[in-house]
Amino acid sequence: MQERYVDCLILGAGPAGLSAALYAKRSGLNCALVDKSAPGGTPSNYTEIENYLGFSKIQGCELCDKFEQHIDEFKIQKYPFEEIQNIDLISDTKTVETLENKFFAKSVIIAMGAQNKKLGIKGEEENIGKGVSYCAVCDGAFYKDKIVAVIGGGNSALEEAMYLTKFAKTVYLIHRRESFRADKIIQQRLKQNDKIKIITNSVPVEIMAATRVEGLKIQNTVNDEIQTIELDGVFPYIGLKPNTEMFVHQLKLDKYGFIETSCNMETNIKGVYAAGDIRNTPLRQVITAVSDGAVAAIEASKYLETINDGGKKAYESVSI
Repeated sequence: MQERYVDCLILGAGPAGLSAALYAKRSGLNCALVDKSAPGGTPSNYTEIENYLGFSKIQGCELCDKFEQHIDEFKIQKYPFEEIQNIDLISDTKTVETLENKFFAKSVIIAMGAQNKKLGIKGEEENIGKGVSYCAVCDGAFYKDKIVAVIGGGNSALEEAMYLTKFAKTVYLIHRRESFRADKIIQQRLKQNDKIKIITNSVPVEIMAATRVEGLKIQNTVNDEIQTIELDGVFPYIGLKPNTEMFVHQLKLDKYGFIETSCNMETNIKGVYAAGDIRNTPLRQVITAVSDGAVAAIEASKYLETINDGGKKAYESVSI
């Protein structure tokens, strides 16, 4: 295991983490990015992004590639595909261990995002990859001329339902309420798509399968009536679960598990910041994640100035 010393260690290489790395490096900090997967994060799987300023329409993977190319101009250290094994944020010098490296940092920015929530119903776990999927972009092509259901009522659910109509012959959109949370413009597009059948005031109660998904039982939330829909795939989009399990005993979390921060991205531990979907924010979009990352990096730079003699960086060398 190699020991590596940095001023600012950024955990997560999605939009928030990449933005934080850019701003940290431009502030003169010796920084590094660690992520358990490739840079880009969840937006890499988005078919199209229409609300990122400067691009009327762009594929998620293309936008994330542009982010990464930008930070590569600054030769920022990246450590992809490294799973965190141990972490200590309490000590003055923070330590983060992966199987390959042990990082020592004076400041840490946590930008590890969130993942799709599971339905928590019978038949879900055992049929992941057998008709249950959380990524329409990844698996949509497997459902050509088949019947699928999307569960949820936010932007992601409606956008994924429309994307799936490129392949499936019928897409059921099932939502527990009468009205959707999604943006009005997305709702208007949805209603114009005759491949989508909307079922409101209903929740899934069981995914039926033998060797793979064959049907879905749903229950009406008004009259409790249960019906079964024959289908081939189920795509849940019911919200996000933050990737904060490893921070439970070190950072202050809200009741949903998101990291609590100030408007300056500060956590309850000095020198530790959170940015993007992992924190308690009123809006989770690519553009707000990028903004969070910038703020967190600037605040980390200010913090380092207060603890380093004469403004010198915490560590002069990148690694040993």
